[in-house]
Amino acid sequence: MTLSVRWAFGSFFFLYFAYVGLISPFASLYFVDKGFSAIEIAVLMSMLQVTRILGPFSWGWLSDYLSNRIGIIRFCAALASLVFLCIFFLESYIAFFVWMFILHTILSSLTPLGEAATVHALFKDDSFDKRYGRLRLWGSIGFICMVLLAGEFFDRFGIAWFPWIGAAVLFLLAIDTWCMREPKLDRRPMVRGELRSVLVNPDVRWFLVSGFFMIFAHAALYVFFSLYLVSLGYDKWEIGLFWALGVFAEVVFFYFQSKVLSRLDPEVVLQATFGMGVVRFMLIALYPTTAVLILAQVLHAGTFAAHHSASVKLIQRWFSGPLQARGQALFTTVSYGLGGTLGGLAAGWVWEALQPRDVFVMSALACGLAGLAIQKVRPRTI
Repeated sequence: MTLSVRWAFGSFFFLYFAYVGLISPFASLYFVDKGFSAIEIAVLMSMLQVTRILGPFSWGWLSDYLSNRIGIIRFCAALASLVFLCIFFLESYIAFFVWMFILHTILSSLTPLGEAATVHALFKDDSFDKRYGRLRLWGSIGFICMVLLAGEFFDRFGIAWFPWIGAAVLFLLAIDTWCMREPKLDRRPMVRGELRSVLVNPDVRWFLVSGFFMIFAHAALYVFFSLYLVSLGYDKWEIGLFWALGVFAEVVFFYFQSKVLSRLDPEVVLQATFGMGVVRFMLIALYPTTAVLILAQVLHAGTFAAHHSASVKLIQRWFSGPLQARGQALFTTVSYGLGGTLGGLAAGWVWEALQPRDVFVMSALACGLAGLAIQKVRPRTI
């Protein structure tokens, strides 16, 4: 992978996760400004995950069929930037619901196909352990920049500027995709049942179960952490700092990823991340002081970054070659799609019916279930 191509992929991650850094912390606040209730907001925000149930796998299948990941990425990025502009004309709750569904069905293609293209390029020159983290950290940097700058901007000028920033980021992302390249894919007819033959492996199924519960746990964070901090008395700038701290911890892990994944099996790394998840969410729920919340956000290095990197490496082990895009998409569907959707809806119900802190107790329990699932995966034998 040449330097210019690495910059293109790094920029892709930077801009895509800058968009995520706008949506995850601030969309719920924008919807509050529109007058929607907590459960209505939970349903709207769940579209980020609902669209990952069928969207990624459908885009992954199309990618494997056409052997043209980059072309699909370009098409979806351009279409998403146009669809986002509809936000300026929306008034009713139903209109926002439909808009969130269509927009994020399109955007659901970008992460799995972008990850698959990156992994393919890096494994081609045997540099995954060395370079994947250092490319992927640009996504974390984009997220940090957005939450810090947008939090300060919204405090000064108001959340009404949310649509303008989102539109600008997606148009820049669409432009960047035209600079992306990956090694030529070997095109061959798709073989009936080839994916099913991988899913017969019980290790693959337990791994997917663990991913489901891990993202189920994090759905509460993505949907309600900002509102939880507001209830504790923090302003938008301070909320942005908490989000930025968590993502800065990601950057540190991604930079030093090779020192971890070259020494430890990914199954072992995953076991550690689930334990960190239990601790992190219990701290948020039971001891929400500033110092403890800072520690909890630092643990994001494990519960997201280490979990993500180890998962990508396992996916490459089981879903290689022509199954790569569908394997990445299947993981996205099961974890972010099903897990994120059900986790977000469950969090909305718990937020309304019980106490806000109970949302994060539920997340800790889900991390514990993820840990039990990954213990079923057999260590790799050499």
